[in-house]
Amino acid sequence: MQIWMNIVLAVQLLTAITMIGLVLVQHGKGADMGASFGGGSSGSLFGATGSANFLSRSTAACATVFFICTLALAYLNSRERTVEPATGGTVFERAIPSAPTPAASAALPSASTPVAPVVPAAPAASGAVIPKP
Repeated sequence: MQIWMNIVLAVQLLTAITMIGLVLVQHGKGADMGASFGGGSSGSLFGATGSANFLSRSTAACATVFFICTLALAYLNSRERTVEPATGGTVFERAIPSAPTPAASAALPSASTPVAPVVPAAPAASGAVIPKP
């Protein structure tokens, strides 16, 4: 199971890097406009519509592969969690501390155990006389 996750993750990373490169190489839709406003091809702001070249088609193919790899990783991860539940839970389940065990809770004072308040000793007055019992 782990080998498939590594393979799909490697394909996803390569696809992401390729997609980033393809997007950076492409010209923007407003690159043909020129210096003056409205000087684009056929007078429209975004140029001619429906023209898809090799770079835009390959970018769409890389995006499709990237999303398929993402779905495959999510499926493989959920399947691994159901097969091996002892590996942990979600991030939230690991962040919330579990309830204390009975041995640990015996050392802690409970609400029913009376606890004497800690009161500091009062300072003795200088001229007060304390009678003897």
